[in-house]
Amino acid sequence: MNKKVKTKLKIGDFVEIIAGKEKGKRGKLIRLLLKKGRGVVEGANLAKKHTKATQTTQGGIITKEGSIHLSSIMAVDAKTDRATRIGKTHRREERSKTYVCSSDQDLR
Repeated sequence: MNKKVKTKLKIGDFVEIIAGKEKGKRGKLIRLLLKKGRGVVEGANLAKKHTKATQTTQGGIITKEGSIHLSSIMAVDAKTDRATRIGKTHRREERSKTYVCSSDQDLR
């Protein structure tokens, strides 16, 4: 994949994983990998990495989050507390695009 994937999700959004072994888990979106079409959710898809000690770092087993495909992630609506799709609306008084949930509430 050479092209960047378009997504309406942004870093810091509260999301729910809707598919895969981590289905049902919720967390904050901490990283977006747009060229790969993946995102990293806090506390989900954990993997252990064994590191060797060097002069600057201590060795041991580090637990870190792995990436999840963006099609498996949905934003959570704060009002209804359910995973929902995101849409765009144009408001005349603000003259800007605003992302809203299915409950007509601003997501951000």
